[in-house]
Amino acid sequence: MSSDQPTGPSSEPPPGVSGGADPSSPPRVVLLGRPGCHLCDEARAVVARVAGELGVGWQEQSVDDDPELLCRYAEQIPVTFVDGRRHDFWRVDEARLRAALS
Repeated sequence: MSSDQPTGPSSEPPPGVSGGADPSSPPRVVLLGRPGCHLCDEARAVVARVAGELGVGWQEQSVDDDPELLCRYAEQIPVTFVDGRRHDFWRVDEARLRAALS
């Protein structure tokens, strides 16, 4: 396993996340990042492509908008959550994301 893959137990999902393809349910993928982050830009492109192809709802949230998120995840952004569990950080592996959503 490469060093940029999450290890250990999954973190709790970020607070205040709602929306997605079905407004009555949360999105399957949440991307935490911040404006001006080149890794976040790359992650956004992968998440948008995979979620769009699979018809999966996703949402992006800035760690800068929430002091708790900033404290917990600022050193790991971008961070992706799939179905409420931390999935990846720093980079989003497209094949791994597809597998998690299958």
